[in-house]
Amino acid sequence: MNNAYPWGAGSDFSYEGQGDGAGEARIGVSVFAERTSLRESMQEDVAGAGFRITEAGNLARLVDMEDAGPALGDIVMVDCPLVEPSLLAGLARLDLVAARKGLGLVVSTSVDALDDVFGALDQSQPQILVAPSRAERLVALGQVMSQLPQRRVRELSDEDRLVILRLTQQITEIGEKLSGLSGAAVPKPVDQPSAFRFEPPANAAPNEAAASLPDARIIRRIIRNRQLRGRFLNPELFADPAWDMLLDLTAAHLEKVRVSVTSLCIASGVPPTTALRWIGQMTEGGLLKRVEDDQDRRRAFIVLTDKARDAMAAYFAELGNTAHRMV
Repeated sequence: MNNAYPWGAGSDFSYEGQGDGAGEARIGVSVFAERTSLRESMQEDVAGAGFRITEAGNLARLVDMEDAGPALGDIVMVDCPLVEPSLLAGLARLDLVAARKGLGLVVSTSVDALDDVFGALDQSQPQILVAPSRAERLVALGQVMSQLPQRRVRELSDEDRLVILRLTQQITEIGEKLSGLSGAAVPKPVDQPSAFRFEPPANAAPNEAAASLPDARIIRRIIRNRQLRGRFLNPELFADPAWDMLLDLTAAHLEKVRVSVTSLCIASGVPPTTALRWIGQMTEGGLLKRVEDDQDRRRAFIVLTDKARDAMAAYFAELGNTAHRMV
């Protein structure tokens, strides 16, 4: 029995069905990582959660990937802490294949490589993690798996959808058990994108709203005042990543500067992996959007949508001269 799974690896987390063999889960997962120990750990967690491993190898498999290359599963997990041009090209190809075939994609990386990895993945709506724990990887796996019905509507039966829901719940439980064994906190996914959906203010035309934004220096002062609290009290008490990112992007808009995903993660005040989940949800909700670098197509930035910018302007217009005192 694997010590990481006290209940027995895969004992309660697979199901009978039309897989490649009796007892195999229909959902397959491919694992690619350069470090052998990490790859084996990822495979162990994936197998322990009841999935079948369709392919496992180092990152060179991605570089050489063609459509007839690795036997990619329904979900592909990649660890890419360092980047080089050939590897970025491999990630970009994988991104296109995943988008075309409706595959789920989970990519872990480092803070140093985040901007490059983010720039290479713009088609498949991947889950991007930064130096994740085993529990965080499993939570991301569950999130991607829960999206498979939307990605592949015509290929999944009602039974498949129920199985996916059950497995998603069980993966979260496994993540909690792994976190308990390691002493780490269980990552809490942002699972209600509808909370970010909004309508633009109806009482202000776009041009009028734009004129209501305060000086960028006032917004930067608000940001500094918010950060000051962390010097005296636990910063986690005031964690509000969505608002902190909106403030940073509003100031950047006024300053006419571009904000990289790494910079925005720092501005959020929460761990990068958590910040990336918020960025994804806010993008789906129509608050943020990704824009490519005109000079370097491998890079991308995050900006406010017009609706979000107008909403921020209307908010500051309502505050009026008291905005500089806001925390």
